Amino acid sequence: MFWMSAFLDVPAPDFERSVTFWSAVTGYAPSARRGAEEEFLTLVPPVGDDHLRMQRVGDGPPRIHLDLHVDQPRTAADRAVALGGVEISNRGYVVMRSPGGLTFCFVSHPVSQPAPPASWAGGSVSIVDQVCLDIPAAIFDGEAAFWQELLQWPLKGSAYAEFERLVRPDGQAFGILLQRVGDDGPVRAHLDLACSSRESEVQRHLALGARVVVTRDRWTVLEDPAALPYCLTDRSPQ
Repeated sequence: MFWMSAFLDVPAPDFERSVTFWSAVTGYAPSARRGAEEEFLTLVPPVGDDHLRMQRVGDGPPRIHLDLHVDQPRTAADRAVALGGVEISNRGYVVMRSPGGLTFCFVSHPVSQPAPPASWAGGSVSIVDQVCLDIPAAIFDGEAAFWQELLQWPLKGSAYAEFERLVRPDGQAFGILLQRVGDDGPVRAHLDLACSSRESEVQRHLALGARVVVTRDRWTVLEDPAALPYCLTDRSPQ
């Protein structure tokens, strides 16, 4: 794998305001629409390659899926199946599900240069630079092992018992955090932003249409205008 990007899959009624929100949150411009029904777009950073994309979907709640950029999607998909993944479809890109039910795709789009953090009025700096996989505790070990083997990124513990981390190689736009959660549903994902000033970023996001769900000691959980959860964290955006 040479790159990872995240797709925000948003139902049609909330799609346009979600595009406006995430463009403002990141400072990335929406690309021209593409797809048979113009359902796809990319959030394009001013510098570097993109790592955030959006898709208008027809049903269900808003959600995140991952694109893994590889030289040979077919070969990568076969390896993922051998590790316990499930192939859903092959459309030139291969749609997969992890053992715990998280959708991801193997694609071949060439990208390589992470975007820098964005600076905002008032002096705060932030960037969407982490995907957190929310994994039911009963299947955590197997799902964590799948992603570690698939990505070949080292697994590292955390100061918080519910978290483990896959160590991001240099040159990747995203890190991967693994979180044990108490419910029994499928694996889900949410985005995390690193912030120089979480307080300033919370206020900026609220003004753009987000709402606070809960505040923790080192992160704040919010929902975007489509009720997609995400977090602002105290991790350094640099």
